[in-house]
Amino acid sequence: MFDEHIFTDKFNNGFSVVLAVIVALSTLFTILLLTLPSQYDPYTDKPHRYVDQEGKEVKMETRDGKDPLQWKQGRTVQVVVLGDIGRSPRMQYHALSIAKHGGRVFLIGYQESEIHPDIVTNPLIDIIALVPAPSFLRNSSKLLFPILAPLKVLWQVRSLYRALGYRSEAARWMLVQNPPSIPTLAIASWVCFLRNTELVIDWHNFGYSILAMKLGNSHPLVNISAWYESIFAKVAAHHITVTDAMARVLKNDYGVIAQALHDRPVSIFRPIDSEERAKFLARLPETAQYASDLLPKSKTPWKLIVSATSWTADEDFSLLLDALCAYSAECTSKTHLPKLLAIITGKGPQKDHYLSKIKALNQEKKLLNVIITTAWLIPSDYALLLASADLGVSLHTSSSGVDLPMKVVDMFGAGLPVVGWGKFEAWPELVKQGVNGLGFQSAEELALQLDAFFGRETELRKTLKEGALKESAYRWDDEWDTVGGKLFKLT
Repeated sequence: MFDEHIFTDKFNNGFSVVLAVIVALSTLFTILLLTLPSQYDPYTDKPHRYVDQEGKEVKMETRDGKDPLQWKQGRTVQVVVLGDIGRSPRMQYHALSIAKHGGRVFLIGYQESEIHPDIVTNPLIDIIALVPAPSFLRNSSKLLFPILAPLKVLWQVRSLYRALGYRSEAARWMLVQNPPSIPTLAIASWVCFLRNTELVIDWHNFGYSILAMKLGNSHPLVNISAWYESIFAKVAAHHITVTDAMARVLKNDYGVIAQALHDRPVSIFRPIDSEERAKFLARLPETAQYASDLLPKSKTPWKLIVSATSWTADEDFSLLLDALCAYSAECTSKTHLPKLLAIITGKGPQKDHYLSKIKALNQEKKLLNVIITTAWLIPSDYALLLASADLGVSLHTSSSGVDLPMKVVDMFGAGLPVVGWGKFEAWPELVKQGVNGLGFQSAEELALQLDAFFGRETELRKTLKEGALKESAYRWDDEWDTVGGKLFKLT
């Protein structure tokens, strides 16, 4: 028998549940709308007033202290790197160049090492530090990578989204370093959509090619990463690359147009005279005990070589170790060859592994004529070290073949000739063979180059030094103004 009361009660209960769900969803949707990041509005993008303790307005000065900065309306830029800001010189240089031309900058990234002092003191640049992932998520184990990597990405998603959407003001432009591409490009694209911001990708390399060095070219995650990168490349409004070769790949493979903005040194990297060199070598802990031997007036002068490395898989440090062992053996029979002090700068995951190898080689007496030491220097001392060295060594092998090591740019800025791994397409864009440097493709070839460079014949040494000094005349500001300045409508 049909019971009308029971049916009515069930209907009312069901209707109440549906109504409650609708109200809950509506409330959540309203909260979501109200808590979305604010949109960029050019009419409210106004200059900030800087006042002293007495309330008087302070003029913002340029880096040279000569002219006050003129803030330009509608030129706010978020500069983003999902990495250590202090170890991302190109993104720091972007921030300084934007601020130099009156743009307001929010520099977003991890704050793990020293940041360029001009950034710290510039009133137009705010540093938004990302919250680092817990240590257990930063385990470098290849076995645990498939498990920890997704968890680390989720942590980065939350931290990056908060920084881009809530901890910094809405900007007209967002300049993002790639790689890392996951999750950076997805989060940046979404925030740009929400905040009415134009996305600009600065391509340093391809994320999938770096991942392939860890997992192999055929790994499914590498294929997914390549697909992901190509999709979000099409979302961006503008693209900048470090080489012409990379711009060509983006056009051919991704169907996007990019403009090359080659790395150039900033003013901190410069040649120095013999007096300044002697003072620096005497005060730097890594060179102090050898300072007198490194001077030309020494009876048996030593030579100083420098290599900056991130101690990662794309920089095979064993190449330099094998070459130095071969050079040390040559010194025994060729007494005219100088002893070498090799200073290796940088931090990275493979550092301890190679330090143990160096210790073993010393115990085996394979480095009798070479001393290898490591250092982590503040920017000003690193620049002086390059200017004090006789030869720079680059071990960057390029996972994609179309990126370039910025360390070579810094070496040229200091007037330092370079030998480096040259077996990739973009290398000739930076180094002119036999003019300002040499490219090698094996440890044996590097050993021969060290022998020739430091041998009795001085012509090669003189030619490469002159070429490096000539290269030091090309500066970041000149390159940036013609590309970045025009893109951000600052020049």
